[in-house]
Amino acid sequence: MVVVVPLVLLLAVAAAIYVFGRNHIPNYSGTGLFGRTAQGTLPLKSWLATGVLGLAFVQLGSALWMYRVLPGVSAPPRRLGLVHRGSGVALVLVTLPIAYHCMFAYGVQRFDTRIAVHSLAGCFFYGAFAAKLTIVRSKRFPGWTLPVAGGTLVLLVVLLWYTSALWYFNDYHLPAI
Repeated sequence: MVVVVPLVLLLAVAAAIYVFGRNHIPNYSGTGLFGRTAQGTLPLKSWLATGVLGLAFVQLGSALWMYRVLPGVSAPPRRLGLVHRGSGVALVLVTLPIAYHCMFAYGVQRFDTRIAVHSLAGCFFYGAFAAKLTIVRSKRFPGWTLPVAGGTLVLLVVLLWYTSALWYFNDYHLPAI
């Protein structure tokens, strides 16, 4: 029953971001990101998102190493936990300017499948992050909850990157999987 707490937190944060994104009036041409506006933000956000994707894989690899799930890999060094936490902090910090621009320039949109999936995944990302922090900070949750929360975050990052940066790098088209 204790697993309900992070699930409710995930849904509450995602719902709050969704409601804000649907009710706020987007300002595409007037919302800037590091001095760039409109179309000029797409390359910057795509490269930032690619950095987030790389950090997500660092998170995945370090978690698998810490929990000794990687076959044929030696015991993890003592400082691997610091690398994992540091890359997680960096990942979230790099997402903030991207999310800021997305929310204020576009809001949550549903008129196109790619955009709807991207918008919803963005809402759920911060909810999943809040849920994972709750799970990490408590010993009351079953052992499977942390890998599920971490894996969910990695999957959301991959989905967000696929529906945005890869779309941009692939000349505004999504490649088939």
